[in-house]
Amino acid sequence: MPTYNFKKLQVVPTSADLIDAVLSKTQRGTPTVCHNGWSIQRIRQFYMRKVKFTQSNLHDRLTAMLDSFPKVDDVHPFYADLLNVLYDRDHYKLALGQLNSCTGMVDRIARDYVRLLKYGDSLYRCKQLKRAALGRMCTLLRKQAASLAYLEQVRQHMARLPSIDPNTRTLLVCGYPNVGKSSFVNRLTRAEVEVQPYAFTTKALYVGHTDYKYLRWQVIDTPGVLDRPLEERNTIEMQSITALAHLRAVVLYLVDISEQCGYTIRQQAALFHSIKPLFAGKPLLVVCNKTDVTQLEDLDAESRELVEGMRQAAAENAGGVAGAMGMVEGGDGGGEETLLQMSTLAEENIAEVKQVACERLLAARVEQKLRARGATAGGGSTLNRLHVATPAGGSGGRGPRAPCIPAGVEASRARRDAGEKPRTEMDLQEERGGAGVYNMDLRKKYLLADKKWNYDIMPEIYNGHNVADFVDPDIEERLEELEREEEAEAAEWEQQKAALGKAALGEEALTEPERATLSSIRLKKQRAVKVHRLKKNTARNYPVMPRTAGERGRTARKMRDSLGELGVDTAAAEERAKERAAVRRGRSLTRKRVNRDGDTEMGEGEDGGSRGRSGSKRPKMMEKLHSSRSRSRSRSLAPERKRGSGLKNEEQRMKVQIMADKAQRKRNLDARKGEGDHHVPDWMPKHLYSGKRGNGKTDWR
Repeated sequence: MPTYNFKKLQVVPTSADLIDAVLSKTQRGTPTVCHNGWSIQRIRQFYMRKVKFTQSNLHDRLTAMLDSFPKVDDVHPFYADLLNVLYDRDHYKLALGQLNSCTGMVDRIARDYVRLLKYGDSLYRCKQLKRAALGRMCTLLRKQAASLAYLEQVRQHMARLPSIDPNTRTLLVCGYPNVGKSSFVNRLTRAEVEVQPYAFTTKALYVGHTDYKYLRWQVIDTPGVLDRPLEERNTIEMQSITALAHLRAVVLYLVDISEQCGYTIRQQAALFHSIKPLFAGKPLLVVCNKTDVTQLEDLDAESRELVEGMRQAAAENAGGVAGAMGMVEGGDGGGEETLLQMSTLAEENIAEVKQVACERLLAARVEQKLRARGATAGGGSTLNRLHVATPAGGSGGRGPRAPCIPAGVEASRARRDAGEKPRTEMDLQEERGGAGVYNMDLRKKYLLADKKWNYDIMPEIYNGHNVADFVDPDIEERLEELEREEEAEAAEWEQQKAALGKAALGEEALTEPERATLSSIRLKKQRAVKVHRLKKNTARNYPVMPRTAGERGRTARKMRDSLGELGVDTAAAEERAKERAAVRRGRSLTRKRVNRDGDTEMGEGEDGGSRGRSGSKRPKMMEKLHSSRSRSRSRSLAPERKRGSGLKNEEQRMKVQIMADKAQRKRNLDARKGEGDHHVPDWMPKHLYSGKRGNGKTDWR
């Protein structure tokens, strides 16, 4: 059975779903009604229960989620490296660590707020403390949204991983892409690995199972590997490298001798020798595939030599060099077989390859067990089942080790044997002026690689950078050069100033128009400064006119609609508004008036006189309209009092406000909602606390 079953990993919800589930369970699992009439101790217990329940539920969910995921340090090295290849070990451990830290912070928040709830003095304060505790827990979960989403993707991918047991009997198939690995696994097991005529069809590890000698064997199909440096290999290739490095299996290296895979035999032999360190300590077989297209005997001398080199390397890896000197095809050779031939398309020699690989692995496992147990001639002794550890330096090792004495210790011993007294800091102090004068050298005992470094100047670090790295060694020369340039420029300026004369540099060189312009500019600047200061000082004294009181709010259409409802004819006023608008736009229109008889008279527009004003009888309604508009316009600019206040000045308004506050004070002391609140609270009604009426007693009061 596989040791790790990643299909049972717990589903990781999103942060929003986790918050909804936790709060919903808190709402359903705890009481929901709390009365203000309860004792304060009962109210505290009510809200403390909610905080503790939420913390316990959240802690259990996060802990179960963390425990379900495999820990990189505890799993088999094969799965540890596979997790690193697929999901990045650092990112994976960081996400789990953040959830673990979140669990501890949730516990700490609950502990702190339960301590605060013990001192809550009202229902409102206890409720707010509970709300703050649950809010901080939910905020923590929202901050873990990215980690939760990443772990859910990891869980879904891990659930699709094959169940590989690193300790069971395993056949590991590897080689270049498109050499027939997946076809061999499909023929040998009931696995249905996708087979296509292009490279890198297999992008992950696939596992099939077969039986041999009443034992269960797992056959692993690995993705193709290219011959290039390890740091340049992608995730697909690194899965094969991980399986080769950690699985205790027999390795079948498939070689396409027909070269239909798109890679020559030389390239396949180069890949074999480049990954040969991964085959150390494992049974190794070189299998030549696609013999139905090209036979091994039909290859040229160079290709046969490359295949022979791979066979010899496999024989040396297995320790059977003598038995691998000849090519064995049928399986009846005199030594261990390391080179086999088969055809997955024609299904030739597949069973023989399986038999040889399984026998090699069984023999290797038995030999390893015997070597690990330290079997002796007496097979029934207890030592066969025990491991006796002997020190490497004992009789069974390299012999006794010579004592290693540091050179400084030997020198001190030599001086002591010669009668020399070691010099201490006290002796140096007495020689160099005594206490208060002698300064002990602390750097001479620094343990650095080079004693010359002890007295180096300590670097000055600023913003994470060494200041010495930015110091120019030629700064003094450059400063002197800059000073000489400045002196030369100053001397040149003095010469130009003497040549031009003082008059050319002042206002005396200006002409009269230029002086007038300069004076006007200065005057305008002074005026602007004064206006700005005046506005700045008196900005709060200006009245603020509403936007609706401007010219944009008064239109002829609004006037016609409002006065038309009152039965007033506004035709003349509209005509006059049109004339004024035309004058503002630059037009010169003739002003016409209509008298009561309907005759049109020319006004001031023709000859500029006032003819027609005295002759026409202006309607009184229009005069009233004009006078009312002028009065309303002047009245709108004056400060308005609040309508309906009936107060003359600010003093009266303040007096009224003080009287209103005094009248409201008694209502506030009685805790009434308003003037209409006439409720008389009775905390102990007599009909509930007076007891039952006896027989014949009808007065319940």
